[in-house]
Amino acid sequence: VVEKAKPELLAPLYHFCTEYMTASQNSHLKYKDEATSAEATLKRILESVQFGYKYGLNPESRYTFGVTHEALRGDPETEDGNTLDYYDWGCEFFRYFMDNDASKVLGEENLKKAMEQAKAGENVVFFANHQSEADPQVMSIMLEKAGYKKEAADVIYVAGHKVTTDPLAIPFSMGRNLICIHSKKHIDADPETKGVKNRQNLAAMGAMLEKLKKGGCILWVAPSGGRDRRDVESGKTPIAPFDPKTVDMFRLMGRKSKVPTHYYPLAMVSYELCPPPDFVEAGVGEQRNFRFVPVGIKVGDEVESGDFNQVAYEHTLNDYAELREMLFPGTAPEQ
Repeated sequence: VVEKAKPELLAPLYHFCTEYMTASQNSHLKYKDEATSAEATLKRILESVQFGYKYGLNPESRYTFGVTHEALRGDPETEDGNTLDYYDWGCEFFRYFMDNDASKVLGEENLKKAMEQAKAGENVVFFANHQSEADPQVMSIMLEKAGYKKEAADVIYVAGHKVTTDPLAIPFSMGRNLICIHSKKHIDADPETKGVKNRQNLAAMGAMLEKLKKGGCILWVAPSGGRDRRDVESGKTPIAPFDPKTVDMFRLMGRKSKVPTHYYPLAMVSYELCPPPDFVEAGVGEQRNFRFVPVGIKVGDEVESGDFNQVAYEHTLNDYAELREMLFPGTAPEQ
């Protein structure tokens, strides 16, 4: 079916299946979990391919995202008959590739403070580095590990165009709360659509402001505008610089909401889980890689004053180096 619909995706699809099976086998060797058996693994692969075709390739059933999207959680009354919890499905798809015992959640006091602020009706924005397509699932599962399962499902992710247009990514995005924007790295790729993309971004910012005005909003945003890429010479993975304009925009939205809004740097180590291509690709259908590895997050101190972008980035930079050395000794990039 895929070969007929979009033959250029066939080779990446074979690679995706092979990588997923291998990572699952490695997980099974350590934990002997029934969910990583060959049968269970194959079932998840088939589901992801079927959903990818149905919602990403089939013109009759392709899923279209608006500027905002609420996670589809399997409520047929409010979700046009849908009975599948795509949030849980997406978490389960990646859960068994995260070596849970070896994974780390650091900065738990800061995380506790942030969650208490959100519970009190205030807003929380996490300025994160971004390393893999599975970062929303990494975030959810690490928050679960820290005891915040409910809050994990409430997080809203600022998403670029790839996660809402790539056939394999679409089913996972359907299970997430999203603000859908076009990143600056890709907005100029097609001059003819630049105006449309800019208008969509303005609409997305307006929708985000409405959410912030309601309070109790938890946002995850990658101010770099894309994933961190491996340095092909050193073999290490530095985090990409934050865009000051992006950081300033979220501060402006927080002030406009007139609801107390708090900003935290968030370091993520997830590159090894699903290593992206070494270079940015403008299109969709990239080759997917999977590994069975530990992952981790560290929540830094709340940024309250000074040059927000510089402070947030430097905290993330230092916390990332610390976290990476704990998980993969000798791999932290030189600063």
